[in-house]
Amino acid sequence: MLASTLMLIALLCAGALIPVPYAEMSPGPTVNTLGEHDGEPVLQISGRKTYPTTGNLNMTTVRVTSADYRMNLVEAVYGWLAHDNKVVPHDTLYPDGKTEEESTQENAEEFSQSQESAKVAALKELGIPAKSWVIVSTVVKGSPAEGRLHAGDVIKSVDGTAVKEPSDVAELVTKHKPGEKVVFTIVPAKEQAAAEKENKTATRTQNVTITTAASDDTGAKRAIVGISAGTDHTFPFTIDIKLADVGGPSAGLMFALGIYDKLTPGSLTGGTFVAGTGTIDDNGKVGPIGGIEMKTVGARDKGARYFLTPADNCAAAAKDTPSGLTLVKVDTIDDALKALKDIRGGATADLPTCKAS
Repeated sequence: MLASTLMLIALLCAGALIPVPYAEMSPGPTVNTLGEHDGEPVLQISGRKTYPTTGNLNMTTVRVTSADYRMNLVEAVYGWLAHDNKVVPHDTLYPDGKTEEESTQENAEEFSQSQESAKVAALKELGIPAKSWVIVSTVVKGSPAEGRLHAGDVIKSVDGTAVKEPSDVAELVTKHKPGEKVVFTIVPAKEQAAAEKENKTATRTQNVTITTAASDDTGAKRAIVGISAGTDHTFPFTIDIKLADVGGPSAGLMFALGIYDKLTPGSLTGGTFVAGTGTIDDNGKVGPIGGIEMKTVGARDKGARYFLTPADNCAAAAKDTPSGLTLVKVDTIDDALKALKDIRGGATADLPTCKAS
């Protein structure tokens, strides 16, 4: 018995010291987009009439261990056994050896873009026009575009062909071979910002010629300049989303619904506690997110009765639905609005619920 006890102690000590390539996810905070966070309204709208709201439209989050955290074997086993936590390979959360800083920056950019898309989707649903244009989102350090193009520059055309969508930029650049020149017609970011401040349209453009480089892809090399393109917008009134220390794109749907609710009479929820998740694009299409099981647990713990679930996450979420929570399948903002109408009207038998596959 003594030998066995000593062996067990030795194994436990070893387990506490041996690092394993895993990370942990757990339910994070959930915030009502219709309410306040840290003493101020999450959604602040000025220059347009707003209406009182009731109930909850909560966005949900997931806590994850940091990129440099090294889990030991004992912690991994405990996480695997814990119902509300999930242990996943470290590379799932931090692929390609991303640092904590790089991951945080990427999440911040995705969060900012999700806010813009939420505003566009909500206003489009209400028939309120918003101007949009293609911009330089990021410039890769050491790339041909560094010092030539800058984040926020408006891309009007590439080689004389008008640009309407961010995807147009890559398509036009890759028509070239590496080493060839490509001409960007842009409105510099500073001029665009000055025009927006005065509620005017920037008209002065300039041509920037860049010599393309070869991509790092395996196989055939593509021509690249080292930028990513995105979309920027101008709205007819001010919509501010005040929520710090949150990253990623998964709150897009709930922000869009919160904005819609504040700009329309009555209450979308009818006073019910509804939570949810999902990315959203400018056209109101809802996309899948990670950590769905953690988000449903976090929502139910806070009192949610219904959870708006992206269609592509439904099967995974339905495998272990928290007691008392109804998972509602949504694929677009229209689906979500229809579901909320059924919820506030008491027609819950008509809700498209998630089913485990």
